[in-house]
Amino acid sequence: MRVVYTLFLTGILVTFFLFCTAQTDSSKASRDSLTDTQLVLTTRLLRESDSLLKADAVQKQALEEQLLSIKNNNDQRKQELQQKLTAFEQADSLKKVVRQQNIDRLKAFHGGFPVSPFGDTLFYVYNRLGPLRPSERAQNIVVKLERLEADPFFSPDSVIVVPNENNVDVAYNDLILLTITDDDALWLNQDKMQVAKDYAATIRKSILQQKKENSLQNILIRIAWLLLILVIFGTIVYWINRLFKRVRAKIIRDKDRYFKGVKVKDYALLNQQKQIGLAFNALRVARIVLILFIFYITLPFVFSIFPWTKGIADKLIDWTLSPIKSIFTGLLHYLPKLLTILVIYFVTRYLIKLVNYLAEEVATANLTIKGFYADWARPTASGIKFLLYAFMFVVIFPYLPGSDSKIFQGVSVFLGILFSLGSSSAISNVIAGFVITYMRPFKIGDVVKIGEITGKVIEKNLLVTRLLTIKNEEITVPNASILSGHTINFTSSSKELGLVLHTTVTIGYDAPWKQIHELLINAALATDGILKDRPPFVLQTGLDDFYVAYEINAYTDQSHKMALIYSSLHQNIQDQFNAAGVEIMSPHYRAQRDGNTTTIPADYLPEDYTPPTFNVKVNKEV
Repeated sequence: MRVVYTLFLTGILVTFFLFCTAQTDSSKASRDSLTDTQLVLTTRLLRESDSLLKADAVQKQALEEQLLSIKNNNDQRKQELQQKLTAFEQADSLKKVVRQQNIDRLKAFHGGFPVSPFGDTLFYVYNRLGPLRPSERAQNIVVKLERLEADPFFSPDSVIVVPNENNVDVAYNDLILLTITDDDALWLNQDKMQVAKDYAATIRKSILQQKKENSLQNILIRIAWLLLILVIFGTIVYWINRLFKRVRAKIIRDKDRYFKGVKVKDYALLNQQKQIGLAFNALRVARIVLILFIFYITLPFVFSIFPWTKGIADKLIDWTLSPIKSIFTGLLHYLPKLLTILVIYFVTRYLIKLVNYLAEEVATANLTIKGFYADWARPTASGIKFLLYAFMFVVIFPYLPGSDSKIFQGVSVFLGILFSLGSSSAISNVIAGFVITYMRPFKIGDVVKIGEITGKVIEKNLLVTRLLTIKNEEITVPNASILSGHTINFTSSSKELGLVLHTTVTIGYDAPWKQIHELLINAALATDGILKDRPPFVLQTGLDDFYVAYEINAYTDQSHKMALIYSSLHQNIQDQFNAAGVEIMSPHYRAQRDGNTTTIPADYLPEDYTPPTFNVKVNKEV
């Protein structure tokens, strides 16, 4: 069953490989056409260089002939020609060295088309031959060699080298396998006859080796190796399954020893059953990953057994090793940049630690800076840390992998625009938070009035300020709203100057103002929370049509009890006025009452009090 499973997976992988190969055919044809063009141009350059060398050789031969024709008695002319010949030979030698370097560089840059009929590359084709491009020449040679390998009567001695006008052919009987031209010899920097002989020897050896590998004996041996590999794979999978079953059994047997639950303080994050379930899931995943890993390692061995599947094995190994190699190469090349990033990070980190230390020293008054308030320390430290982190990111950004790619830069710009558009209100609140911090309109614990909201400040940060009202309502106010409006602070000067609480009553003109002043001051002095060392005072704020407006002003240092003090003050005003028999009839008091019954509560009236009669006196003229 496991063998069938393995063969099934192998078939899927082969199908996937063929699909990928089919997808890359069009791109390969495009690359081949470009390479053909590059090789033709390169061959033209080599041919021009070779023509120059041949011309130099002709010129050198002419110098040598002149030197031989000079008579022995003309030593001066002979010496001049000898010097010229020596200089020419040196220049010619230098040209040959440069030409060889150019050939090596061009071969490295413009790789020819490989002739690989049986998987291994025999040689490369670099030049055109008549109308055939280099890629077509290489493909034709491969087809002929494959046909030759399929010939049951193949004789290696029949692969011969035959001169043909200006070229040299490598032939098998009457079949020309390939032709070596002067351009081919230029690429290899060898004699074309020697190149043809080397290629013929390579072809004989390759075909004999391929026939040997495709013999019935070798095929049977390969099938035996395949069965052995499958048996080894099945055995490994069997023992892996047994191992994990034993581990599961051990977990169940010793669960009380290894799994006791995970608690965070008093909260049971994981109980024993959940821990066991997580352990079983981890074992299941580990078993599957291990089996797949063994399977992936086995596939190259399976495919490399037969020559016709060896390419798949090479591809699998290449798919595995190429990413690993590129990762390690990339890491190795990235190490200098990584070290630079680490140095920048650690320098920034210790600078931030220094900023935190100084901020705490200033905030706790251990360090005093003239003109710098303690409550500025932590917000200022936050701003400096933000700038340090921003500067660190700007410096590190060019060292990040892929930072110079257009995609990375495009994503960065997109995220920047998205952040700037989506966080405009948040940024305005942050800026307002910094401004409010240095304006110092209030601090934590102060009782303030922001707009129509009155409460105690319980939190302030760069975005919002939170107030707690007397009704225990927690209200969040954006900093931008605070900066754009006005704020009343009831606490900042209450300890030193005293907060002046004031309220207004209106009394009719029939009541003496001196008595009203005395009653209001007495009511203020009788109120808890009103300072006694700073006498209250009364202001008459208006003379209206029906009444006089009296404003009582009293000092307190308990701003957080302001609402309770106001309530108590109002109660005492009512008590004082009722006890003095002064009615508070305004601002607009209207009632129909019998006999002018007073509005003063009965507790403040004499026991024998009777409402006075309502008298109307009419003067009648006779």
